[in-house]
Amino acid sequence: MSYSAKYLEEVVAVIKKLDPEKIETMAGAIAKTRDEGGRLFILGVGGSAANASHAVNDFRKICGMEAYAPTDNVSELTARINDDGWDSVFTNWLKGSRITKKDAVLVFSVGGGNAEKNISPNIVHALKHCKSVGSKIFGIVGRDGGYTAQTADVCLIIPTVNAETVTTHAEAFQAVLWHLLVSHPKLKAHEMKWESASLK
Repeated sequence: MSYSAKYLEEVVAVIKKLDPEKIETMAGAIAKTRDEGGRLFILGVGGSAANASHAVNDFRKICGMEAYAPTDNVSELTARINDDGWDSVFTNWLKGSRITKKDAVLVFSVGGGNAEKNISPNIVHALKHCKSVGSKIFGIVGRDGGYTAQTADVCLIIPTVNAETVTTHAEAFQAVLWHLLVSHPKLKAHEMKWESASLK
């Protein structure tokens, strides 16, 4: 079997292992946050940061939800890292955004954070702050989900079907799942361009 055929076979295996009911629960919970005037803060590092930026656009434009990602402002991000350190960068940004119990955080991550192993400690510390103020926590993560899965109100874990492609599937399926969410009837507030455009 070619690498391409094997990879696509893994994609199908991941899809079959996802839990549609948990996705429905997350869609409803994010919609409730929006409808009650809450904001959505999306956290990610590396490829997940790029996904966070794209998802912010979609939640704002398609769902009519106030959404932000700390990694979208590179000046503030690097100033905070330079002055305060990497571990606290998301926590201090959330504090500056005055996150409250009305708001929610959505984490995109391959591992979900693990303070003991020094993996994405910035996510771990940010989620501890979110718990302290009572904000909702959502996650779309890979592997076993790490600290995000332990802490989140709703967490979608991208199942591992091949230890050698954990990162690629986790980051790819972040995109699959957030696109599912923003097009969900509970969340979608505005038609998308090509779905509403006439092909005649």
